Amino acid sequence: MTPGSEPRETIASFPEDPVVYSVLGPGGTLTGEAPLDAGETLAAFRLMVLARQFDKRMTGLSRRDEIGTYTPLEGQEASVLGSALALEPARDWIVPSYREQAALLQHGLPLDSLVSMYFGRINAARIPDGLNILTRQQAIGTQLPHAAGLAWGLKLTGTGGVVIVYCGEGASSEGDFHEACNLAGVTGAPIVFFVQNNGWAISTPVRQQTAAPSFAARAAGYGMPGAVVDGMDLFATYNVTKEAVERARNGDGPTLIESRCYRMSFHNTADNPRMYRDEAEVEAARKRDPIARVRSYLAAKALLDDEGFAALEREVTEEIAAAVARVKTLPRPGRADVFDHVFDELTPGLEKQRDDLERLVDQ
Repeated sequence: MTPGSEPRETIASFPEDPVVYSVLGPGGTLTGEAPLDAGETLAAFRLMVLARQFDKRMTGLSRRDEIGTYTPLEGQEASVLGSALALEPARDWIVPSYREQAALLQHGLPLDSLVSMYFGRINAARIPDGLNILTRQQAIGTQLPHAAGLAWGLKLTGTGGVVIVYCGEGASSEGDFHEACNLAGVTGAPIVFFVQNNGWAISTPVRQQTAAPSFAARAAGYGMPGAVVDGMDLFATYNVTKEAVERARNGDGPTLIESRCYRMSFHNTADNPRMYRDEAEVEAARKRDPIARVRSYLAAKALLDDEGFAALEREVTEEIAAAVARVKTLPRPGRADVFDHVFDELTPGLEKQRDDLERLVDQ
């Protein structure tokens, strides 16, 4: 046998397909016990419906150029909300990307603050003091190292807090993802990396993102466990995230969760998914709609009928409309606001830039 032709028995092969954890099936039937009681499930469902209606309202505003680009959550409501429900808002932190509207609301962000972000009312959009939320991040993956550092800090100070950081499968191709996971693994930081695998990184399909059988399979390389969950299942995402949060809180370090969901809408309002994906694929995903699942479950438990659902939709739609109306009355940011939110105290260099700008405008 020539050198280099020996069997590579020491190199393990990946399994063909990982086990995807699920509890609530597409028809609203349980394969295990419901982890949330009736009141908790109804409250979660209300936020899911609100998020869906929020998508509709913000998309319409974007199309009319009243706000900028909007990134909808449609199809990922259970993924985002189920994971956020596993946190304790008083001590745990959320580090979002740009598609976690429902998680931010669940963690205590006022609806007016969320709306203000899209209208550019930056003073009103500021996260209120006492809320453990970092600012939404549009740049792909840059929130990941921030989250790892925050989690390490929580460990060093012994607060008992846990961080959950959200990203898409596309962001897992960024160097920031590797650096954050590696730091968290080395330090044993109390953090949950929640990768929302929604099928498409804008127009790039999953098969072009990784050769591994799952994104969760990468966890072993960072010295942490990984799990794959049905991200269109509210109960499953809650269970898996709760277990990961408890591990982190008990000092057992980070976890990587891959939430398999589907982006049923466009990537954002600047995107046209019909250019790169088959509508049959979207229709197949709609049969697994996370809102329809919970609605069917609630109906089977006689907790919500069609009339109640229609009333709920009207209620959250009116709530969103009222928030939009209030935010529209707020003052628009001025030139000075560009400088006011960079540092706690304005540096001499920024003071000069601000004064130079004012003189230039006056001229």
